[in-house]
Amino acid sequence: MKFVIAFLSVLFAQAVMAQPVSTQRLHEAVTRGDTKAIAAALDSGTAVDAVDRNGQTALLLAVAAGKTEAARLLLQRGANVNAQAANQDTPWLLAGALGRTAILELMLSHKPDLSLRNRFGGSALIPACERGHVETIRLLTTKSGIDVNHVNNLGWTCLLEIVILGDGGPRHVEATRLVVAAGANVNLADRDGVTPLTHAQRRGQTVVAQVLAAAGAK
Repeated sequence: MKFVIAFLSVLFAQAVMAQPVSTQRLHEAVTRGDTKAIAAALDSGTAVDAVDRNGQTALLLAVAAGKTEAARLLLQRGANVNAQAANQDTPWLLAGALGRTAILELMLSHKPDLSLRNRFGGSALIPACERGHVETIRLLTTKSGIDVNHVNNLGWTCLLEIVILGDGGPRHVEATRLVVAAGANVNLADRDGVTPLTHAQRRGQTVVAQVLAAAGAK
């Protein structure tokens, strides 16, 4: 929650003077989750994908603030799930990173572009795995068709992020099980040739290591 508040504070401090009043009102309504005000702004002619100086749309703000009903309304009004902000986030990518499972599910029927990457070269799945957003991972691996073996700019897959940046606790254990079940290559090593199993063993992530070994990891 502190991350979201800080994110939104910086966002509005930078953008409020650079956008039309109509766009500002729409964006403020979205961050409050005020669907009546959102509808009124759109009905008055404000473009659903109007952006601030950082290229961020109302839908991206709904994701950041965790406002599911606001996101639902924006999607019904044609909001673009693939609109990429200046920092390369899209509503779809950010929803994965923040674990906004309900909003991701709403987006599935709006043609998310699975080829778009965040500023780290990652998909929606990779940061979800890093942070142990189990239900988000479950949705992405079972309903979206996302590539579970995509390698980001650091040379890491979702499985490597689980082990290297995770804590080996229950959420990351379940994340490991989910991506393995979805076809993750358990022997796909990092740029130094270190496999997920070796990383898990070095970090004392015993249960994660057991899951990997049972799946044929070396």
